[in-house]
Amino acid sequence: MGKLERKRETSENPPVVAAFIDDDDEDDGDVVGNGVPVAGFVPGPLLSLKEQIEKDKEDDSLRRWKEKLLGCVESDLNGQLEPEVKFHSIGIISDDIGEKNTPLPVDESQSGRPLFALREGSRYQLKLTFGVLHNIVSGLAYSNTVWKGGVQVDQSKGMLGTFAPQREPYVHTLEEDTAPSGVLARGTYSAKLKFEDDDRRCHMELKYSFEIKKRS
Repeated sequence: MGKLERKRETSENPPVVAAFIDDDDEDDGDVVGNGVPVAGFVPGPLLSLKEQIEKDKEDDSLRRWKEKLLGCVESDLNGQLEPEVKFHSIGIISDDIGEKNTPLPVDESQSGRPLFALREGSRYQLKLTFGVLHNIVSGLAYSNTVWKGGVQVDQSKGMLGTFAPQREPYVHTLEEDTAPSGVLARGTYSAKLKFEDDDRRCHMELKYSFEIKKRS
């Protein structure tokens, strides 16, 4: 789709990056000061958040610090290693239609219908509400591919960040974009929005359609 200057992504809940240091690890010479591993460094095994918190269970202040950092408490954890991202809704924010949110997964009665309609040339942003369960999800990224009449017309990619489990959902707004203008730009588009993390886990793949209408 036609693009103007994009704005930086915003989030009402900023990404959380959590790292715990193993006190038993004496050799730290293979990791540089900014946390980037160098040759020869072998990362430790993946631990569930429950294991990470229980590791220091006897130290009450450290356990509370970890719970505060992670935004969860021990009773919420089940020992599962794999993180899970659950998307609650997708919304569109536009100077044309205001804000419209659609619960996820999309209701079967809405399947095949355009998720939203925009006037040509209007600015818009996609808004996501999601939760993170079980463990930290690292490097959650998205790709959004758009077709018109079977021909790919746009593809955008971006990084959301790294998120820890918490009771409250995250709200994240993607970069601002501008709907195309002109006779040829009007009509119905199909799109696929996909979310993957650093380990190439696909947390959601949403196929949807939308319309670009003539500005009156």
